[in-house]
Amino acid sequence: MTSKSRFALRALLIGATLALAGCSIGPSSPPAQIYVLEPPFAALTDVPMSGAQLAVAAPDLANVLDTQRIALSRGQNMDYYADAQWTDNTERLLQTLLVEAFEKSGKIGSVGRDSDGIHADYILDTELRDFAAHYAGADGAPTITVDIEAKLVTSDRRTVVATLDASKTAPASVNSVPAVVAAFNQATGAALEDIVSWTLRKTAAPVQQSDTAAPATPHHGHRRRR
Repeated sequence: MTSKSRFALRALLIGATLALAGCSIGPSSPPAQIYVLEPPFAALTDVPMSGAQLAVAAPDLANVLDTQRIALSRGQNMDYYADAQWTDNTERLLQTLLVEAFEKSGKIGSVGRDSDGIHADYILDTELRDFAAHYAGADGAPTITVDIEAKLVTSDRRTVVATLDASKTAPASVNSVPAVVAAFNQATGAALEDIVSWTLRKTAAPVQQSDTAAPATPHHGHRRRR
């Protein structure tokens, strides 16, 4: 190889190295800050023990809420906080938290996800109707709304035993993502507490005919509303 050829080869290698190095240099989007949805679970001292076996189904929810991102609403417009997300998507978060809330109550025979294949006496179906920070105007701190429609269904007859609308709100102390997350935890905890207390009361005694509603709509696991 001539000196001219060696020089050309060296220049080619240096150029390729610089091009590769350039791929890792330059502006990039900051990583999303991950927030934990960790609502408090109060001690349930005024509810009865239930020996029921309970299966918790994955909640139904609209596509706009089926995400790890933290939703906000201004009037008719839905959006998300920039560079912020939950540890998992909302569906799995709420199903996990519901199971955890029943377990921590210490007042249920057994509880698990419906996908765990447990021999359940009842199935808890839920629909997440609202899970967002709502702004009344351009400025100011939002109010968080958590609205969960719950249906208790007998696993043998697939009949709705009872329904509950657990809707809770909590104001954020300031207009910041950490304050919004704190309010989400407060509202979510209150809604889950209502669902757990209600379920324990309904399953602590035999089903009464007066509580029985129309046949339940079969739960399909991952239905989405648009």
